[in-house]
Amino acid sequence: MRKILITGGAGFIGSHVVDHFAAQYPSAELVVLDKMTYAADYRNIEGLTENERLRLVVGDVCDLDLCRELTSYCDMVIHVAAESHVDASFENSMLFTKSNVLGTHALMEACRQSKVERIVHVSTDEIYGEVLEGDCEEGTPPNPTNPYSASKAAAELIVRGYIHSFKLPVVMIRGNNVFGVRQYPEKLIPRSCLSLLTGEKIPLHGDGRNRRHFLAVEDIASAIGLVSEAGEVGEVYNVGSVEEYENIEIASMVCDVAGVKFEDSVEFIQDRPFNDRRYAINWDRIRFLGWAPTRRLEDELPKIFSWYADNLSRYTRDLHPEHTDLVRQVASFQRRVS
Repeated sequence: MRKILITGGAGFIGSHVVDHFAAQYPSAELVVLDKMTYAADYRNIEGLTENERLRLVVGDVCDLDLCRELTSYCDMVIHVAAESHVDASFENSMLFTKSNVLGTHALMEACRQSKVERIVHVSTDEIYGEVLEGDCEEGTPPNPTNPYSASKAAAELIVRGYIHSFKLPVVMIRGNNVFGVRQYPEKLIPRSCLSLLTGEKIPLHGDGRNRRHFLAVEDIASAIGLVSEAGEVGEVYNVGSVEEYENIEIASMVCDVAGVKFEDSVEFIQDRPFNDRRYAINWDRIRFLGWAPTRRLEDELPKIFSWYADNLSRYTRDLHPEHTDLVRQVASFQRRVS
């Protein structure tokens, strides 16, 4: 493997994918294309950018000329870049269509012209929509219920068209909710950690009873690594876990880690326009390739909370510019867990 392009590689999932591929292909050149929006951070890959093997290109995946330049002489492309925050998709749905659909189209066209030998497109379990009972297999028809999941479903259709029309060698994955360090605190777990660390209450939509499966970011990175080698071209692989929690349970777990009372530390806020009660996928197909999740949320949560305590300055200027007593709170937390 000579050259691998990873889009969105300075973001949360993308940076862990970069870590995984740097280890999986120690002699390959790694190129990261990232728009460096609010959810990306140079520090996520800072250790690797010091190595001449990795190059960060700040740019938009919608830029076809740039995508053509970066995919030239490229052996593999891992497409992680996406707008992914469901709440934001209700406020600015056109941005999601542009980034997720047009961006995917531009990248697939560049890969076609550059004759890239292997492509992994990272999608989401949310394209199946609300699943109140049972689970969805890869052949279940998409039924997206919000602008974000609709844009990801549309992106998959673009990819599917390139697979059929041009025999583009793409493998797709659809993953559960992902947890881990470096996640921007708009998502439930980091938002809960930051809320408690800055003296605020954890905000929960509606009654907090929405259910999600949670998958460690290192596990989805390893799944991407596996299907990049062993996945069948043209196929979709669900990537999931057995760890299913209500949002209210997640908030309670974070409170336990922080050593605070749930009833004093949570507030229920107005729900978004539509909020799927549950997602669930069957991931037997990737299990048969030899993959299984290796990390449990309960074990990882104290490490995650500690990481946000140690890296509080990354986020507090944007999220809580008025807060002036962060150092004392972080020191107090660190004493509790030591």
